[in-house]
Amino acid sequence: MAQIFDAPSKAILRSQIAEHIAENDNNDRRVDQEGEAPLPKDRFFDRELSWLKFNQRVLECAENEDMPLLERANFAAIFASNLDEFFMVRVAGLKRRIDSGIAVPSAAGLSPRQQLRAISETAHRLQDEHAHYTIDTILPELEKERIVLLTWDKLTSSEQERLSRYYRQQVFPVLTPLAVDPAHPFPYISGGSINLAVIVENPASGKSHFARVKIPGNLPRLVPVDDMTDEESKDERYGFIAMEKLIAAHLESLFPGMIIKEARSFRVTRNEDIDVEEDDAENLLNAMEKELLRRRFGPPIRLEITDTTSPFLSQLLADQLGVSQDEVYRLPSPLDLTVLFELGSVDRPDLKNRPFVPTTNRQIAEVESSRAQDIFAAIRERDILLHHPYDSFSTSVQAFLAQAAADPKVLAIKQTLYRTSSNSPIIDALIDAAHAGKQVLALVEIKARFDEDANIAWARKLERAGVHVVYGIVGLKTHCKLIEVVRQEADGLRRYCHVGTGNYNPKTARLYTDLGLLTCDPVVGQDLTRLFNQLSGYAPKSSFHRLLVAPRTVRTGLIQRIRREEDAARAGKEAWIKIKVNSIVDEKTIDALYRASQAGVKIDIVERGICALKPGVPGLSENIRVRSILGRFLEHSRIYAFCNADGPQIGEGPASGPEVYIGSADLMHRNLDRRVEALVRVTAPEQVDGLIKYVDLQMADSTMSWHMQPDGTYVLHTKDDEGRPLVDSQEYLIRKHQRRPNSHN
Repeated sequence: MAQIFDAPSKAILRSQIAEHIAENDNNDRRVDQEGEAPLPKDRFFDRELSWLKFNQRVLECAENEDMPLLERANFAAIFASNLDEFFMVRVAGLKRRIDSGIAVPSAAGLSPRQQLRAISETAHRLQDEHAHYTIDTILPELEKERIVLLTWDKLTSSEQERLSRYYRQQVFPVLTPLAVDPAHPFPYISGGSINLAVIVENPASGKSHFARVKIPGNLPRLVPVDDMTDEESKDERYGFIAMEKLIAAHLESLFPGMIIKEARSFRVTRNEDIDVEEDDAENLLNAMEKELLRRRFGPPIRLEITDTTSPFLSQLLADQLGVSQDEVYRLPSPLDLTVLFELGSVDRPDLKNRPFVPTTNRQIAEVESSRAQDIFAAIRERDILLHHPYDSFSTSVQAFLAQAAADPKVLAIKQTLYRTSSNSPIIDALIDAAHAGKQVLALVEIKARFDEDANIAWARKLERAGVHVVYGIVGLKTHCKLIEVVRQEADGLRRYCHVGTGNYNPKTARLYTDLGLLTCDPVVGQDLTRLFNQLSGYAPKSSFHRLLVAPRTVRTGLIQRIRREEDAARAGKEAWIKIKVNSIVDEKTIDALYRASQAGVKIDIVERGICALKPGVPGLSENIRVRSILGRFLEHSRIYAFCNADGPQIGEGPASGPEVYIGSADLMHRNLDRRVEALVRVTAPEQVDGLIKYVDLQMADSTMSWHMQPDGTYVLHTKDDEGRPLVDSQEYLIRKHQRRPNSHN
């Protein structure tokens, strides 16, 4: 493996990052020198508490009785998965900063310990509500539909006999009970695993002992009890027993001759954030692999135990794991409700969303109908704006790469890869292109959280195939979504480009709403060439025309455009801003939006996750509205739209008329300061208009959404004043795309 960066390149890049930080500091000083009235100190919501409000909205989806039952169960599982990651990364990071003495007050004014205490109180309340609602409401409703989570004592004798046989043959050989006594220290408990804490008594001595049994993570957690027809009702039943309950019923096989006094399940969440000193790493790949091994042994930050656990056993676990009482979560069984994801395999389409099949983008389909599939020809006709999952990813982006790999006129392919799927056709296309003798560059971000192992494996596979693999810029994650294809044509070289908002992952492309632009505009081609050169070589001073690129120009470019709207409003001209993002946290951008609102600019924001901005506050943000949408698809696209009625030209932007960007960057510090991100300006008038209408659809009072209040609460609006259902924007777009002419499945 070749060394990734040599000393001169690291010095150049460190200098570039320092220059960027100084540039932002100068911008801050310029703001202060304008003599504007100071904004109130309490103008931000806390980032972490805002995220917990997002996960509360996920829970409200699980509680929404208008949603199909198995979809509600899926949202309950999503809530649990989200909260796990929040603890592993955000809570763990905050605790680490407190312990090391480097934590500082949040922008909302909370001290680190106040923040941790508020997080703990909210997380306890939410997790308790989630567990009880799932067990007291969702599971009984599933049982009415004959989808049943059973306990051992509810099984018939024949079912018990069959499952005992399964246990002896498939489970027992895998188990390793670990005793704790003077000769056996308390065992390591892996993060996220389900375990049984067992108290056994030796009948000969009368002494009690503790043992731990880990539930195998490589076996299904839900064991099917039956898949046959119930003889009495003649209705099909989907009965399951949790693996930990099956093992608990057979503990005598693990501790023969002992008396089982107590057996309760428990689960530990550990710090799984990763910190790699890239400057000191001779080889980033090897450094990351070592850090992944260390991550398994991060300190515990949460202990989940069943609410029937005895005080003695609860205290023993807390003491041995070194967690405080605030970090102990007593919950009804079963723990770890991500287990509900396994119910997705139940064949009950009547309890799920109606099937959805993406359609081929109309512009691509029109060219296909006359010339067979030729995406290059479609792109040459005009820019193509893709909207996934409504537009099929496989017949657009995936087909674009496959055609490029097979086309003898294609000389080079360059692509960024942040996350992709297993058995990825994207990876296969890059390998095919390399085997065909094309120059192929893959920029693999091996620091993509929780996909590190997979991306390391892809990097090695690509290198073996002859692909040039690079890992980006020291100190920055490469999060932008870019493809550049260089093709030899009759009139010279032409560059075909894709700039997107989502990952090159065929699986998530069916579940996430994302946008992408396919274009052969020479200006975009030149921008991408410069950006790829900056990522793979030495080009610290590159300038761009249709792109805004973080960390240098996304924040400054967006704030310039916000201020242009502010100036237009003060001059009595039409002025508005429309933003759709996952999260909005960056204080500098929020302050610019506050100033614009004070000047009279109408600002609409659609956000899915975190919002540190306070909307609708008199004198500060009464012109800002914030809505949030959660649905069957995960809203993931980013759009930045500006009225630009008659303002001065900024860079290569239009002199007047709406200016719209799409891309990979949210309004968060990590996106604007610590990642390479790219926003591309959409120029086709009908596409600009379509994106503006898309934001307007999601902001409309007639659309189902959560309305954010000035105090940070969210109110879900599902019906109008007369009780009629509001528009589900995602279902509306499904119907709209399926009605289109020339849309092929």
